[in-house]
Amino acid sequence: MSAASNNERLEGEPMSLWVATGGTTEYPGLRGEVEVDVAVIGGGIAGLTAALALKRAGRTVAVIETAHVGTGVTGHTTGKVTSLQRLAYTELRDSHGIDTARAYGQANEAALGHIADMVATEGIDCDFRRVANYTYAETDEALARVRAEADLAADLGLPATFTTEVPLPFPVKGAVRFDDQAQVHAVKYLQGLALAVDGQGSFVFEGARALGIREGSPCVVTLENGSVRARDVIVATNVPFGDHGRYDARSRAHRSYLVAGLVDNPPLDATFISVDEPMRSILTVGIDGKSYILAGGEGHPASEAGDTAVRYRRLAAFARDHLGITEVAYRWSTQDGIPLDGLPYVGLMSPTAKHVYVITGLRKWGLTNGTAAALILADTLTGRENPWAAVFDSNRAAPADSVKPSAAENPEAATATTKRTELAPDEGTVFEVGGESTAVYKDIEGNVHAVSAVCTHLGCIVDFNPADTTWDCPCHGSRFATDGSVIQGPAVVALPPRPVP
Repeated sequence: MSAASNNERLEGEPMSLWVATGGTTEYPGLRGEVEVDVAVIGGGIAGLTAALALKRAGRTVAVIETAHVGTGVTGHTTGKVTSLQRLAYTELRDSHGIDTARAYGQANEAALGHIADMVATEGIDCDFRRVANYTYAETDEALARVRAEADLAADLGLPATFTTEVPLPFPVKGAVRFDDQAQVHAVKYLQGLALAVDGQGSFVFEGARALGIREGSPCVVTLENGSVRARDVIVATNVPFGDHGRYDARSRAHRSYLVAGLVDNPPLDATFISVDEPMRSILTVGIDGKSYILAGGEGHPASEAGDTAVRYRRLAAFARDHLGITEVAYRWSTQDGIPLDGLPYVGLMSPTAKHVYVITGLRKWGLTNGTAAALILADTLTGRENPWAAVFDSNRAAPADSVKPSAAENPEAATATTKRTELAPDEGTVFEVGGESTAVYKDIEGNVHAVSAVCTHLGCIVDFNPADTTWDCPCHGSRFATDGSVIQGPAVVALPPRPVP
């Protein structure tokens, strides 16, 4: 099946529900030089939470966002705000011990409380509501794992119970239930944080792409049209900007998918995720008088994309058959860093760094992990002790299997070209043109666009993603529009144009 026929059969607008319904912000770009106490690169949950916490502590801050506030990874979330994250506590206890599992739970519960506090004290209108969250089982084997997770989480002091009463419209055997969790319109929440950050000597800059960081006294972040001088720099860009591959080797880029479908019945008053495979994540939301069910899943390493259109169709079928949606309104994908040892990285960028800090590897639970990470760095930069800093330490010993091949050692990525000579409308592929790998896309009007197929991060060859109409790097997760512009890092430089073959 061609890419064109795949896309014709996909339902829904190809954009995040949160981005589509959140409105937009209009902060200025940066021209010239600004000096503040802390420069924060990234206008997502981690960056804005850290910026506001530091401003409240008396520091001046400048948030540097490439696009608009909330339109990056955070704007493509599920919207769940919870410390129940599938079977995280069993996994963390088995790999790190009971104390680490307890600290992780405490950090995520504190993050949930912090978000609730920000919504209340800043008066943020973001559809925040308290709900129960369930990790549910459909098989006997999964049920035993769920029961064990419930017992462990309760022993850790978390709001956990085991239950066989799960308010889903299809049969399941039981679940872990965490009470007093939440869900939120992530884009509206971030817009509220940005509004509180901007002003009184602090800034939010949009359309401002960071190009480099020079550590010193002060540090200097260079941009296309200016620079920010600051004592400290926080890099909160999902995949770290300016890292030169260190965290690429300590995390794996992981992609997942969501569809938002319209329903006639009132929303379920809870959120859900399955233990059994294929994993399914479920929540409902009401926006502008309409009720939506979000169904997520189909996750995979970014290097193993497969047919993305099929993944969307499977989610849509699940939402229709199990949850009663009447039509798919929106569909989108998102990409997260999965740390090899299961814990986020928060702290100095490297063992030799003195003033450049990083937040990354949020393991697909960014609303709470990103908030917890931001609070850790806010404490660190203001001289306060934080009880979770050691657990999340970015410079802890890396697992033995953290070394992965470079682009030159990845023959599969380096030879992803085709001998074809024709493209259908709305189709793309990689050609060898004059000895260069060239990414060629024909739009629905028949116009052909050609850019280099060599990712500007570390040199892997990009693949065409027909469902999202993007060029995606299979090695480290960078994503590019068909004109070569960067959608998501770690790449910061566009794919340069090439002659149309």
